[in-house]
Amino acid sequence: MRANLMVSIVPAEDSLSCEQTVVDDTLADAPIVNRKIKAFPPPSSQASVFKDPVANLEAAQIAILDPTGARTTLFSKTNREAAKVGDILLVRQKNGDPFAGVCINIRRRGVDSGILLRNELTRVGVEMWYKIYSPNVEGIEVVQRKEKRARRARLTYMRKPKHDMGSVQNIVLAYQRSRLGARAGGRDDKGGKKKGKAKNKK
Repeated sequence: MRANLMVSIVPAEDSLSCEQTVVDDTLADAPIVNRKIKAFPPPSSQASVFKDPVANLEAAQIAILDPTGARTTLFSKTNREAAKVGDILLVRQKNGDPFAGVCINIRRRGVDSGILLRNELTRVGVEMWYKIYSPNVEGIEVVQRKEKRARRARLTYMRKPKHDMGSVQNIVLAYQRSRLGARAGGRDDKGGKKKGKAKNKK
């Protein structure tokens, strides 16, 4: 379809200037078409499945690091027998010597949960942070529980000489001896023969 162009020249006072008017008939003759725009559905989202992805990731990591759930139960707030501040804990490591001390702080941060133990070595106060879900930590044992519940979440006042408990080495040694004695007694009860003094026959 060819466009019909109309040009009109109007003379003016100045011979060099002229006015040109161009009219395009194609726009007037073109039909109006209502085309429907194709709407695409939104992409699939995992937000409905994973509403809290950070919590799901931490739960998956804890399931790998603590498959039995013993450490989670040991430091759970809902467990009455859980370890609390003021208790004497013994941490056994795969690489390194075990360390025992008074728990003066428990930091619950999911996978980064840790405990702060304080002990006295060679008359010098020593504090150690341990991650309860660390692969290097082989086990955590409660040596002695505090008689009364602590009224504070952090027992930082035990750093002062007035409230410092001192070394807990003697308490740990007594705990280990009692465990060894219980194991030895259990073996004798199962199948071992107890040695007694032979009676002299007349």
